Amino acid sequence: MRKRVGFTVFILLVATLLVGVSFVWGGDLLDSYSGAAAPAPSIAESPAASELPTRKAAPAAPTAPTLPPALLHPAPVTVNATGFWSWTVLDRRTGTMAGSANASTTQRTASMIKAWLASDYLRRNPNPSKSNLSQLTTMIRNSDNAAASYFWGLDGKSASISRLVQLCGLTDSKAYIDWASTLVSARDAARMGACIADGRAAGSKWTDWVLNEMRNVEKDQKFGITPALPAAEQAGTAVKNGWIARSDGKWHVNCLAIGTDWVLSVLTVYPTSKGEEYGHDICSSVTKQLQA
Repeated sequence: MRKRVGFTVFILLVATLLVGVSFVWGGDLLDSYSGAAAPAPSIAESPAASELPTRKAAPAAPTAPTLPPALLHPAPVTVNATGFWSWTVLDRRTGTMAGSANASTTQRTASMIKAWLASDYLRRNPNPSKSNLSQLTTMIRNSDNAAASYFWGLDGKSASISRLVQLCGLTDSKAYIDWASTLVSARDAARMGACIADGRAAGSKWTDWVLNEMRNVEKDQKFGITPALPAAEQAGTAVKNGWIARSDGKWHVNCLAIGTDWVLSVLTVYPTSKGEEYGHDICSSVTKQLQA
């Protein structure tokens, strides 16, 4: 009996030992305490610098060409004059403008507006009669007031000035009483000149014609800006000046000229006792200083 009990105990001890060894072998304990370090996870090796593909640098953006200054360009201007004077020069290539501190102040255009009246009519009436075309020439070259009043009516009077403001991007100007009393600032006059020059005003069919008429105004009307230009530039400069001595005892003398790459406007108002040439001289003085 004792032998059988002993044999049974022996069998149980052997079974217990076998189960324990199996647990240790299959578990994490050996891995955790093994003297050999566990293998590190596989990591792809980085290629040597010499093996990396060469990345070309992006080409530098092209540098915009620097335009030389226009013949008339921004510069300090000083005029020792009585009364009011203002000016604006516009670069036709870029549209940039510079002018006097009072360049937004409006004055009466006088005959300067005639270049617009002609352009407005021709854009809307691209096939004018010979008679009307002849009157347009008279209005611009001879600054004929009767012709101006005629086209002022055909253009719808103040409606024409509304179109001028909208089409040419004016910001200060407006219609007032009649064509000669249209209120315009120096900077808006320069914008009007640019609008005539680039074809918006008269349209592609008639722009060159209008500019040619302005280049051929009567000699005594080429005062102010034109005489102050280099001789080689004078014939190719388009002009439409305005001048009137009003009952308020003041001269209103305005100069507008369009060159190859510039537009210049000068407005003046001063006592009539100074004479018309006083305004001419202010326009010339500004022109000379903008060439410095």
